[in-house]
Amino acid sequence: MTLVTATERPARGAPRAEGARRPSGHGAWFLVLPALIPILVLSVGPLLYGILLAFTDAQSGRTRATQWVGGLNFQDLLHDTLFWESFRIGLVWAVGVTAPQFLLALGLALLLDQDLKLRWLARALAIIPWAMPEVVVGVMWRLVYNPDAGVLNETLRTLGLGDGRDWLSGLSTALPAVIVVGVWAGMPQTTVTLLAGLQNTPRELHEAAAMDGAGAWRRFRTVTWPALRPVALAITALNFIWNFNSFALVYVLTSGGPGGRTRLPMLFAYEEAFRYGQFGYAAAMGLVMVAVVSLLLALFLVGRLEDRAGGGAA
Repeated sequence: MTLVTATERPARGAPRAEGARRPSGHGAWFLVLPALIPILVLSVGPLLYGILLAFTDAQSGRTRATQWVGGLNFQDLLHDTLFWESFRIGLVWAVGVTAPQFLLALGLALLLDQDLKLRWLARALAIIPWAMPEVVVGVMWRLVYNPDAGVLNETLRTLGLGDGRDWLSGLSTALPAVIVVGVWAGMPQTTVTLLAGLQNTPRELHEAAAMDGAGAWRRFRTVTWPALRPVALAITALNFIWNFNSFALVYVLTSGGPGGRTRLPMLFAYEEAFRYGQFGYAAAMGLVMVAVVSLLLALFLVGRLEDRAGGGAA
């Protein structure tokens, strides 16, 4: 057997041989192709088709060919008060769910990060809502909000706080009731993400701050939050997108009612496409929603990054 001596072994950090270089451009594309094809087929392709559809008068069940109408669908959208009302409701829903979701998840993540007894059980229970399909969550909460035999109304009657009410059918209570469900259903995902960020924070920094006499709030403000901020920024932006694009949960709970009080933009576009058959008009709605949400997120991220840069410069 031939042994390789120390003088024959290439030195660490020495340039590799020509044949050991990284794959060429064609070879790299060949390696990523299996992952790239599903993205192109299932994401990019439908997106491009939806953009194209937004400039046509495509309808369901029509016999004549689809016509190119240019920006006519977008002109109609500018004067569609029902769509812009649903857009306003969608923003209220997205902010109303994302903000409490983050605050409650942050508190729960801080609690689960402590050295508590049965912490493993608490962490397992905390992610149960995340493991449940949205349809199941919606059906379960419909039973909770049931005006006759729901858990919520029965509890209020037992405590002598009234005879209860029809939470999902009331004009003033439907949207807040749905927001509560959205916060409950999405909080575990945010909790897990923030908990992972907390566990990546070096313990030595907390110990050093405690030895300097810093209290719990000061340690959180000067040690925990700076390390957690990038994770918090990312999960908040993603939550806003996911919540604004919600469909199944609200559809199961209220189907957009009563009187359109919970008709989110996605529900409105769904009704235009599959109830009234206006595929081109619905595609234009989707394109407008993507553009506006992207703009809002860009402004949000730029503002947060500028604040971060300013804080670092200070």
